[in-house]
Parts: sequence; C-alpha cells; structure tokens
Amino acid sequence: MRKLIALFMLAGILFVPVISNAQDTAAQEETTPVAVQPAASPTIVDDEIVAEEQSFHQVVKEKFIEGDPLYMTPVLICLILGLAVALERIITLNLSTTNTKKLLIKVEDALESGGIEAAKDVTKNTKGPVASIFTQGLMRYSEGIEMVEKSIISYGSVEMGRLEKGLIWISLFISLAPMLGFMGTVIGMIGAFDSIEAAGDISPSLVAGGIKIALLTTVAGLIVAIILQLFYNYCVAKIDSLVNDMEDASISLVDILVRHKLTGR
Repeated sequence: MRKLIALFMLAGILFVPVISNAQDTAAQEETTPVAVQPAASPTIVDDEIVAEEQSFHQVVKEKFIEGDPLYMTPVLICLILGLAVALERIITLNLSTTNTKKLLIKVEDALESGGIEAAKDVTKNTKGPVASIFTQGLMRYSEGIEMVEKSIISYGSVEMGRLEKGLIWISLFISLAPMLGFMGTVIGMIGAFDSIEAAGDISPSLVAGGIKIALLTTVAGLIVAIILQLFYNYCVAKIDSLVNDMEDASISLVDILVRHKLTGR
C-alpha cells in the first residue's frame, strides 16, 4: 500500500508540470492576437506581454533547458526520488502516531475487567509502534516485571529502526544533488575554457554558454538540497516525537502492570 501511494505521488510530480505547460501553451495561443495589435511602442509592449505571460513553470522549463538537460536531469531525478521517499515517510510516520493517553486508559480498564488477555486484545487491535511495544510487554507479564521491561526496551529499538527506515535515502539525495550541480559547474567551465582555447581570444559570447551551465546547475543542486533538507528535518522531528511518546508510554505501562500485580487482579 505504501509503495502504491509513493507511485501515485511520483506520477503526480511528473505530470503536473506537463499539464501546466499545456495550459500555458493554450493561454498563449489565445492571447497571441492581442500581442500583435499596433501600439505606439510595439517592441516595449511585446516584451511586457511576454513577461506577463510567463508562468513559474515556463521560467523553470526555460532555465532547465538553458542549463543543459544533460546536467540538469540527474539533479531533477534526485528531487523526484527524494520527494517520493520523503512523502512516503511522512505519511507512514503520521499513520504511526497513537493517542498514548487514550491507549493507556483502555489497557488499564481491560486489565481491571478482563486481565492480561483482555489488555492484549486492546493492544493488538490498535495500530502504531506504541501498541506493538505494549503487546510485547504484556506477552512477558507472566515472566515478571523485569522481563517486561527488557522486552519493551528491546522491541522499542526495533520499532525505532522501522521509523528511521528510508531516511538514509533522503540524506543521500541531499548530498548527491549539490555534487551533481558542482559537477555540471566544472564541466561547464571546462567547456568555456575549451572555447577560449579554440578561438585564441577571450570573448564574452564564447564563455557565456559554459558559465551559464555552470551557474544554473549549481543553483539547481542547491535548491534541491534545501527542499529535501526541509523534509528530512521534519521526518527527524516527527521520529523524535514518536520515540518520546514510546518511552513515556512504556514507563506508564510498567507502572500500571506493577499496580495490577500488587492488587492481584
């Protein structure tokens, strides 16, 4: 199910710019007769109309082509894959969030009314890492409170590893995107120097193309890294929040089990 959601997100990221470009093209065709109407200053009016008609997607597409698709495409792939992983993680982490206070009340009520088996049924029917940890702890209740604590600690590490799954890929794309941008920068500068060497003279028109590729690929790589870094930090903060909830809830569960054992219910 998670892979299916990630594929839908990836398809949306890929097709939204295409749809927007088609809409922008249609809008240009509708406004073209207005642009050719005579005016006092035809050149200035045409430039103003073209500037007004350019949308965000058109500007991005133009800069993408100017930066050379050969070097900009790997950076774009890093953005798409990084966003797909980040969105999948965000959805998974939000689905893993559990109201621990409500769950503890249910477990305590189940212990008082039906014992350990009733409490197990409550935790098994609840989704999330906290409920899974509770289930493992309750399964070791007959072996003593110490075994319950050890089981909670051990299984808590397992659940923490599951929560952090996929973050390494986001971190990889954050590091890879600027590197690819810098590689385009170096290659663009090499091309500029090759043009100077072939011409035997320094001319702005000769080096402009190589410098443009260098600058645009660098900017693209940094922008991708910044975007993915924001998603990465959100995921890390969410995981920290879930881990804190798991630790607090685990301590509360042990206290409830100790009280239950002392009362002998």
